[in-house]
Amino acid sequence: MEGFFDERTCLCALNRIFGYSPRTGRELCTAAGSARAVFSIPKEELVRMLGEEASLAEKVGPAALEAAVRELEGIARKGGRFLSIEDEGYPEILLECPDPPLGLYLRSESPPGLLFDFRPAVAVVGTRKVTPYGDAWCRRIVETLASAAVKPVIVSGLAFGTDRIAHETALQCGLPTIGVMATGIDDIYPWQHRPLAERMSREEGCALLTDYPTGTAPVALNFMRRNRIIAGLARATVVIESGVKGGSLITARYANEYSRDVFALPGRLDDPFSAGCNNLIMNRMADIIADPDSLAERLGLTPVRPRRELLLKERIEDRFSTGCTPEERRFLLEIAGKIDANRGITAEGLAALTGRPYPEIAGAVTRLSAEGIVATDLLQRCSIVK
Repeated sequence: MEGFFDERTCLCALNRIFGYSPRTGRELCTAAGSARAVFSIPKEELVRMLGEEASLAEKVGPAALEAAVRELEGIARKGGRFLSIEDEGYPEILLECPDPPLGLYLRSESPPGLLFDFRPAVAVVGTRKVTPYGDAWCRRIVETLASAAVKPVIVSGLAFGTDRIAHETALQCGLPTIGVMATGIDDIYPWQHRPLAERMSREEGCALLTDYPTGTAPVALNFMRRNRIIAGLARATVVIESGVKGGSLITARYANEYSRDVFALPGRLDDPFSAGCNNLIMNRMADIIADPDSLAERLGLTPVRPRRELLLKERIEDRFSTGCTPEERRFLLEIAGKIDANRGITAEGLAALTGRPYPEIAGAVTRLSAEGIVATDLLQRCSIVK
């Protein structure tokens, strides 16, 4: 091998070559004694060692090393880094998987040692076409995890729908979050999430991460393979919503293969958006999420914040301590509780749900809104102000 290329550069080159078969790349390094030594193996011997993947032998050469040097320099100029499987800070939890990548590309203001293995990670995944039910429960679950004694890292895929909600809610609650991308670290997909991604790359403890080289396009296969990294980084995977087919089910499958915990949010039996979650539960591939607090307990995070009902009660008693009878406070608490459990419900919906006259409900919503406990949008849909 002409010239000198350090081990990290050689691992970067091999990651570019064997990205779709990382186990083969790692076995080559083990057989040769190092990544550098792989590039000194005679071509005929390399072809024999690769067997069915012999066509990749032609890529193992000086051109691959020079491309790796250019890539590493380009990444560094843009504030990124390449973390090889032999570098300090490479996530130990990924090494427990049978197919860890030879390297990871990162964008983060935090050192790798504070990103991985420093605190437990929980993957939160689900459909891109998330329903109001999935939206509300995704937020509630992440909020509950944020209230635990042990604060987890929220891992997701930076996609539309559930992923975006999980990342944004984590940031709002002060939790670190990691976005695992299906492109190179030099691109953000979808482009609409660039502001979110930029914030994640700057917030302490947060990161953008991928095992794909720069210039990798967002093709379907890459999203499916990306999901093994999401599952591999987390001790537990939470599936919010999924149809009978979907990327989050692939993540759940990987998590099961890696002997990690999987939890699924149940839905109505006739709801196609929950069919995947219901099937996971029915086939015992996931435990049911009965409520967020019990989930946090199952994850060993030990919730310490009072239940949301108690928080609402405290807020209402504080805001309506004078000029309001105990019976009126109980009524306001009832309405606030219904809104909390049915995010996006209207006053008409509350009247139907409670069986109370619409004027009473409308008056209660108005009073709660005036005290900053409830917010209504242009369609008069109600939600609890955090």
